[in-house]
Amino acid sequence: MSESGVRRDDRLPWQLWFLAGTIVAIELWLSASDRGWIDPEWRTYALLNGAFWRPVATGAVAPLFDEQWLTMYASHAFLHGGIVHVALNSTVLLALGKHIAARTGPWSLLALFVVSAVAGALGFQLLSNSNAPMVGASGAVFGFLGLWLYWDFIHRRRLGLPITPVLKTVLGLVAANVLIYFAFSGTLAWEAHLGGFAAGVAVGPLISRDSFGFRAGFR
Repeated sequence: MSESGVRRDDRLPWQLWFLAGTIVAIELWLSASDRGWIDPEWRTYALLNGAFWRPVATGAVAPLFDEQWLTMYASHAFLHGGIVHVALNSTVLLALGKHIAARTGPWSLLALFVVSAVAGALGFQLLSNSNAPMVGASGAVFGFLGLWLYWDFIHRRRLGLPITPVLKTVLGLVAANVLIYFAFSGTLAWEAHLGGFAAGVAVGPLISRDSFGFRAGFR
């Protein structure tokens, strides 16, 4: 029961379970391929057809199929670089997604996932000069973080509270990206993180907490 007397369902919606489950299932299948338990070419096939390829986006390389230039903006979010990578992203998706879905509805949550993933790919396309494939739901994860911090910022402003905690969190995210970037020899797609985060903040006014008196998303 919330403070306003409205009963809230704290269970994870099936849409969120389906999203995270699909992401994990794909990585488990590809990991099995890596170990030779099934066709060892699955990882290569998935990367060639589903990863985000900047040369394809810029027209420098022809797509493998007609729609690849479009589908890869979203499909890259369902591919990962290994079990640890997918575990980290899925954990954050479930943790933040539970609270976001409770406020905006699960369908708005799925829309946010897609929008943030696409924005992450656009950020990578515009800011990176890498020709390597980009994969991972990190752009969408940062979209969730962007929306959450937007809520916190607006909530604090309305109550006259200091916004220092929000700024510290943003600086902490920046510092973490810098550290991980150098720890992994520049292979971190921080451009996708930035794009996803910006999308999460941008859609804040459209799908926002009903408890703050904002317009709620569609359910």
